[in-house]
Amino acid sequence: WLGQKLVPVNCAGCYIPGGRYAHIASAIMSVTTAKVAGVPHIVAASPATNENDDPFPAVVYAMDLAGAHTILEMGGVQAIGSMAFGLFGLPKADMLVGPGNAYVAEAKRQLFGEVGIDVFAGPTESAIIADSTADPMTVAIDLLGQAEHGTNSPVWLFSSDELLAQHVMDIIPEIAEEMPSGTVAMQAWENHGEVIFCDRKEDIVTISDEYAPEHLQLLTEENGWYKDRLTNYGSLFVGEGSTVTHGDKCSGTNHILPTKGAARYSGGLNVQKFLKVLTWQELSVEANREFSSVGSRISRAEGMDGHARSCDWRLNKYFPGEKWDFEVVNQERITK
Repeated sequence: WLGQKLVPVNCAGCYIPGGRYAHIASAIMSVTTAKVAGVPHIVAASPATNENDDPFPAVVYAMDLAGAHTILEMGGVQAIGSMAFGLFGLPKADMLVGPGNAYVAEAKRQLFGEVGIDVFAGPTESAIIADSTADPMTVAIDLLGQAEHGTNSPVWLFSSDELLAQHVMDIIPEIAEEMPSGTVAMQAWENHGEVIFCDRKEDIVTISDEYAPEHLQLLTEENGWYKDRLTNYGSLFVGEGSTVTHGDKCSGTNHILPTKGAARYSGGLNVQKFLKVLTWQELSVEANREFSSVGSRISRAEGMDGHARSCDWRLNKYFPGEKWDFEVVNQERITK
């Protein structure tokens, strides 16, 4: 008999960033996912950031509501280390998840191997594929909406229509002027924004898959065509009715997603990240006639005599006196 079972990790550490914004949704996205996976102990950490030197109350409420067993008022490398090494009498985290700044990302990277992590995270990034049917205002607003994450957050426009692309570039500064976060968004746009024009849809797919954006929006008259062919992205937002904000906050998909090209080989945070697939096997005496025969021969072909002898012992023990057409070492029983 062969089988497998899904077993959750014993402890998860969920980091919820502070800083410029109160990341309520990050608390929900990380803690709830671990809870649904059945993790027995969930530690959540978030820094003190408001004027009273406390975590944002709404973030603390979200962490508790989502099911955190322990909440640490702590941020940065200190929080990551405390969860990983089980400080303050807490169990050591087997899995660390959640977004954060460059220091948090580096701490998780260095700890990877000693603990599991969700993704190697970089600055938030977003791309839009738009053709002549797209509303330039929608494109511009959505690009700036994601650029407000930080001055180092890239936003990209891949378009098959030069007029649309130029229109978007012309109106972005005006829209940014009306945004409270417009200065941050414009710095991101000026330093990391890109507009790439392609004549062919196939070229747009190639470019987009090379960038492997964290978030990817489709604002074209052939969204289904693109959806069927795109393969590298963290989360896809199809049509004007779907904006990245929906996925970031409330639509149901997780917003903890791969960045810096990691979408080429990884998806975002999900229940499976907290689950281990454990395999098991139980072989009968009769099954050993076939499996020990095969195991013995493969092992000797590999030069691993010790492995082969484990199978040889069972062949001789279970089938005494039987002749084999391959080498089987007859190990005598040692008694004392």
